[in-house]
Amino acid sequence: MTVDLPVLEQTAAPRAASARWSRYARPALGLVLPVACALGWELVVDLGYSNGRLVPPPSKVFETIVELGKSGELTRHILATLWRVGAGFALGVIAGTILGAISGYWSFARRLLDPTVQAMRAIPSLAWVPLFVLWLGIFETSKIVLIAVGVFFPIYLGVMGAILSVDRKIVEVGRVFRLSGPAMIRRILLPAVLPAYVVALRVGLGLGWMFVVAAELIGASEGLGYLLLDGQQLGKPAQILAAIVIFAILGKLTDWLIEAAAAPLLRWQDAFGARGGV
Repeated sequence: MTVDLPVLEQTAAPRAASARWSRYARPALGLVLPVACALGWELVVDLGYSNGRLVPPPSKVFETIVELGKSGELTRHILATLWRVGAGFALGVIAGTILGAISGYWSFARRLLDPTVQAMRAIPSLAWVPLFVLWLGIFETSKIVLIAVGVFFPIYLGVMGAILSVDRKIVEVGRVFRLSGPAMIRRILLPAVLPAYVVALRVGLGLGWMFVVAAELIGASEGLGYLLLDGQQLGKPAQILAAIVIFAILGKLTDWLIEAAAAPLLRWQDAFGARGGV
């Protein structure tokens, strides 16, 4: 049985076009809701149903962002916040990964460490602020450590839970093939843990962005959290909303970076979500 090549080419062309359209249409679909809400509120204010004083319209918020950008203030605040989140995220990921892996792989360590970690996880973020100020001062170290604390817990739980949930049958297969300890970790545990680890990284990053606001209440003179507080004290709702919008954009961009970096490592997955779901 032979298949005409022109027929195959005609079938492949629409599929390629559809794939290209899907590649750009799916990310654009995520903009529909925020853009629709922004246009709706702009219309409500324009029609006079609200004066827009306490909740300024998007045009006013955009104007505030442009003004802050022209003055150079916005760049300074964004860089300060990015540095704090990046440093705190790195410290939290290192500590959470190491302790989570030890607790997940070694039952004695889990029984020793996990009760204390779970108790500390229940402590509100703001409760750490006065303690870190006393211990580390009001400068950058206390802010970075506070963010690292927020990042640590989801990473620790994600890594430990992922290791504990590895299918026992897969481990037994590794033992049948007489894999050494390092080989077992590299060929069995790491691939099994990686999907959950990526999710834990994304959750930890989100908490890092949340904790940076609390961190920048510790004597900060720059940063997006400081911009929020300054807008509240001076009665500038447009500045507050501008800072919130920038937080949302930066948070989404950094989350996308983790997704993009992890995608090549997760191509082996044949999961429902890996093919776009329904």
